[in-house]
Amino acid sequence: MCRKEDPSVYEQKDAHLARTLRVRDFLALGVGTIVSTAIFTLPGAVAAAHAGPAVALSFLGAAVVSGLVAFAYAEMSSAMPFAGSAYSWINVIFGEFFGWLAGWALLAEYFIAVAFVGSGFSANLQGLLSPLGFKLPTFLAKSLGAKGGFIDIISAVVIIAVALLLSRGMKEAARVENVLVIAKVLAVILFLVVGATAIKVQNYVPFIPKYHVNPDGSAFGGWQGIYAGVSMIFLAYIGFDSIAANSAEARDPQKTMPRGILGSLAIGVVLFVSVSLVLVGMFKYTDYANNAEPVGWALRQSGHAVIGSIVQAVIVLGMFTALIGMTMAGSRLIYSFGRDLLLPKWLGKLNKNNLPNHALLVLTIMAVIVGAIFPFDQLSQLISAGTLVAFMFVTLGIYGLRQREKKDIKNEGFKMPLYPVLPFLGFAGSLVVFLGISTEAKIYAAGWFLIGIIIYFLYGMKHSYLNKEKEDSQNGTE
Repeated sequence: MCRKEDPSVYEQKDAHLARTLRVRDFLALGVGTIVSTAIFTLPGAVAAAHAGPAVALSFLGAAVVSGLVAFAYAEMSSAMPFAGSAYSWINVIFGEFFGWLAGWALLAEYFIAVAFVGSGFSANLQGLLSPLGFKLPTFLAKSLGAKGGFIDIISAVVIIAVALLLSRGMKEAARVENVLVIAKVLAVILFLVVGATAIKVQNYVPFIPKYHVNPDGSAFGGWQGIYAGVSMIFLAYIGFDSIAANSAEARDPQKTMPRGILGSLAIGVVLFVSVSLVLVGMFKYTDYANNAEPVGWALRQSGHAVIGSIVQAVIVLGMFTALIGMTMAGSRLIYSFGRDLLLPKWLGKLNKNNLPNHALLVLTIMAVIVGAIFPFDQLSQLISAGTLVAFMFVTLGIYGLRQREKKDIKNEGFKMPLYPVLPFLGFAGSLVVFLGISTEAKIYAAGWFLIGIIIYFLYGMKHSYLNKEKEDSQNGTE
């Protein structure tokens, strides 16, 4: 369980992955993933359910914790630019079992995040087309978990379409990503400019509503509501993990990875806080309850129907960028499991173009299934639960990394500042946010980890590459 992988082995295993991605590609990948469904849905949902106008403070709180973790990610990906991000790093630093747990936690993130963005894409596209008279039957418009639903067909189709694009290669996907990210950021800026003209100061009063308990037992108002909002919002900033997962395909990773991770997070924070402030200023926060496309709705209700349609059309197209980023990262994680034989070897095989399309196929199927079962509003905190566990592993991993940087790991790139204080603060912040997620999300997370532990002991531990190395060494000695 504690046997550790030699970092030079990962360098050899990932050498066949073409290093084609530059800083601008990682910035597009990060911004495209961070500035995704969440920026157009969560500000309204969190304001209505927990924080009121103080939703901006929830975004800032989540940003502080994410920033601390992003520093750790920047150092890890600079020192060990391997496919699989946290899984591979923790495998090297703490050992195979702990690496598996970190990777298994991230796998939940990618399965659910792809489905979450697909659901957001569907909700916004249906909102955009409904004024034109387009309406799907309920059983094709909603997931099985929603009343009257069977499958969200639009979500399933768009997830499959992104997988087909990625199956053709990274360069084509990067070109699409770069163009759509620019368009999406411009759409966000257009919303901010037009929305600012409809702001009513009274909608900000009181900025922090009085605390009370919601019917479901969660907090609303006060610092308790802001804290509840942080836990719900945290998923908005996790896109930088998708950058790290592709570090094996980065040019000059010691420079490109830190710039891509920290730069994309900084851009995302500014846009998130700005959108949340404008949105709650346009209408009373209670108006956004149970609204899956509040940005388009707010523009239409304030008399900017044409602008609303333009912004929402770009939003829908821009959601492709988040799907591209999450699908790329998830497929690389599954590939790394197969590469190390913790899951069937078939998943770690590449096609003739050196692409992990077997892993891509599995991720796509699972995301479609998850999206078909879970309603849109149940997915957000489930993503945060697994991701936060992986973040705690990575921040603690900095201590192990520093002890080995002068031995078998060379890091000539980025170093996390204020060591050893910031890694601890990153761990503590992630733990505090994890404690704030819903009991339901924690239960789902516990069930997911139980499944992962069973798989490791029944399959992974016996079949792993490290186990085979040990057996071969013993046989050779004999």
